[in-house]
Amino acid sequence: MNIVEHFINGASFSGESTRTAPVYNPAAGVVQREVRLASVADVDVAVQAAAAAFPDWAGASWAKRQGVLFTFRELLNARKGELAAILTNEHGKVTSDALGEVARGLEVVEFATSMPHLAKGEYSENVSTGVDVYSIRQPLGVVGIISPFNFPAMVPLWFFPIAIAAGNTVVLKPSEKDPSAAIWMAELMREAGLPDGVLNVVHGDKESVDALLEHPGVASISFVGSTPIAKYVYETGTRHGKRVQALGGAKNHMLVLPDADLDLVADSAVNAGFGSAGERCMAISVVVAVEPVADELVEKIRDRMSQLTVGDGTRGCDMGPLITREHRDKVAGYIDVAIADGADVVVDGRGVEVDGESDGFWLGPTLIDQVSTTSDVYTHEIFGPVLSVVRVATYDDGLALINASQYGNGTAIFTNDGGAARRFQREATVGMIGINVPIPVPVGYFSFGGWKDSLFGDTKAYGPDAVHFFTRQKAITSRWLDPSHGGINLGFPQN
Repeated sequence: MNIVEHFINGASFSGESTRTAPVYNPAAGVVQREVRLASVADVDVAVQAAAAAFPDWAGASWAKRQGVLFTFRELLNARKGELAAILTNEHGKVTSDALGEVARGLEVVEFATSMPHLAKGEYSENVSTGVDVYSIRQPLGVVGIISPFNFPAMVPLWFFPIAIAAGNTVVLKPSEKDPSAAIWMAELMREAGLPDGVLNVVHGDKESVDALLEHPGVASISFVGSTPIAKYVYETGTRHGKRVQALGGAKNHMLVLPDADLDLVADSAVNAGFGSAGERCMAISVVVAVEPVADELVEKIRDRMSQLTVGDGTRGCDMGPLITREHRDKVAGYIDVAIADGADVVVDGRGVEVDGESDGFWLGPTLIDQVSTTSDVYTHEIFGPVLSVVRVATYDDGLALINASQYGNGTAIFTNDGGAARRFQREATVGMIGINVPIPVPVGYFSFGGWKDSLFGDTKAYGPDAVHFFTRQKAITSRWLDPSHGGINLGFPQN
């Protein structure tokens, strides 16, 4: 069977490890290839390759680095269909979702092409007599990136273009569940003119993650994943002296006020709850309906769900499978929990008819009403196509519910009242707010990240935060004595 190998120093690399893991086609439920799992020694080879490439790349002109990123952007845009097909094949998301993922990643590549302007320092002349002070920003060195299965192209693109534009070299560890997108992008960067060793890809599980976190040659770690692992990555990485940005899980709420346009709300809830099979950290998981609109809203959502098609992502369906059989079964188990807790399962996705192979990892869109806030259905990050409805009496009740959550990634309010919206954006203790926008992912020139248990560390992804994260500031205080103006005679000829 075909094995997805590592990509180190510009070439395929098998390494010493003989361990592999299966890579499924989720729509068929079959193993289509294996992926090599790195050992500690294999990770060290990647880090050493990146370290060897760092001096020349850090010393390359801004124009050279910028040129590589511009070329990569053009190649990626021209061939985005190839990358989208890889995403559909290994993750299972439908083609439209896959193309959307690539488009959001392209935004960050475009942002990275502006790095010469973004990383400029400051200059103050004559802070004291004959003394100037200025600052410069320099790259860190070798940086590590650990990315999740749900966005195997977009999340790496959040990090490595900016890191590379700043002059760093990179070791990327993608999810072993869908590893091929990372290899494809690394090869495309090489085609764009990136020198060997600047971008390296190692596959693996906890062994390779720990090797990156503990390696003395790695200066920083960028991570996206679940909250427990984000906390572990942050604590382990910082304990080993690294900068760490660790983005964790979410339980995103949509607060619906009685004056909202319920047709817009229903459309938004369906798109935000079930897009990419709900496997995204910015998915809407909970609709908080301020009475008396809940009954009407639930009916509108149910009607729209009945029009969705579930199946193979290559066949024009609305929603694909989940990533693995185990994850599908775990998500489906929450429906039983909801029933046991007395909730109303309005639409049960376990019996969905699919346009695809019977062994695919299918679970249809699921709608659960009257969810108790003490139920695991409410408190856990389900990470699948399960949308819960919680009913509240007032705006204040809904806000209190959102602010009591351990997570603070994204939230949204739907209303036609500008005062209520303005109050919500100020009072919600959440990092990203949508106003009549269900998935408030910032554009590439802002920064992405939440609050509370959704972010460990104080640095968000991409945008201005990334410029600061992937560079460090150096301040220089300078005096040049001029013998012709009464300075110390340094023995230079006098003109």
